[in-house]
Amino acid sequence: MEYINYKYNSAAFKKVAQKVLEGKYDGLLFAPIFYDESLLFLKEFKKKNIPIVMIDSNISEIEGLDYIGQDAYQSGYLAGKLISFGVKSDNTVLIMKITREIETTSVYLQRIKGFHSFFKENKELSNYKFSEISIKDSEYNKLTKEMFKGINSIFVPNSRVYIVAKFIKENNLKDIRVVGYDLLKDNLAYLDDGKIDFLINQKPQDQGYLGISHLYKKLVLKEEIEITNYIPLEIIVKENAGTLIK
Repeated sequence: MEYINYKYNSAAFKKVAQKVLEGKYDGLLFAPIFYDESLLFLKEFKKKNIPIVMIDSNISEIEGLDYIGQDAYQSGYLAGKLISFGVKSDNTVLIMKITREIETTSVYLQRIKGFHSFFKENKELSNYKFSEISIKDSEYNKLTKEMFKGINSIFVPNSRVYIVAKFIKENNLKDIRVVGYDLLKDNLAYLDDGKIDFLINQKPQDQGYLGISHLYKKLVLKEEIEITNYIPLEIIVKENAGTLIK
């Protein structure tokens, strides 16, 4: 088994993608990050006619590829429902897009689409208003209290929700519901501190384990198994985080 890592930028990905295309492998476990680049890579790699399993983010435009992970659209839809729980009055929601560089992953875009769909389908929530802010995760100093003025809820469609929670704590902002993703150490700390209300867990360990198991069944056992295997959405709050918070 060979592990191939790269720096979080498209140029680095293209370099290792070419290395993989030139290599000899029996199967591929792949977590797409850069959508356009990953699409081109998978189109070429698929010509090798060997099993490919994607985890974390699905690229459905290419037929016949296996995927193990969450339904990104449904997870965004769920985030919308979490924002709305118990809130009947007017609510101003901020979608905070915090990225390392321009975010083009399918999972990221699908979460935002699902989030908006929840409110479109629930007409009784017409009193909700929405705004969006995009910053790089290295631009924390660009956050201002003015950005949060009048905001009742914040949705962060990736794991960088701790950046928002940090600002809320440092500036003593009150009564803002915050929803984000992933059980990072910092996210769990702010969940415990009450600055994050809900985290949606993607269960990355399960995705990796099931991905390898999936390849084993196809390559060794020659089993025919489902192409898409969605992992259940898991909602984490302070009260059920248990030993995750240390």
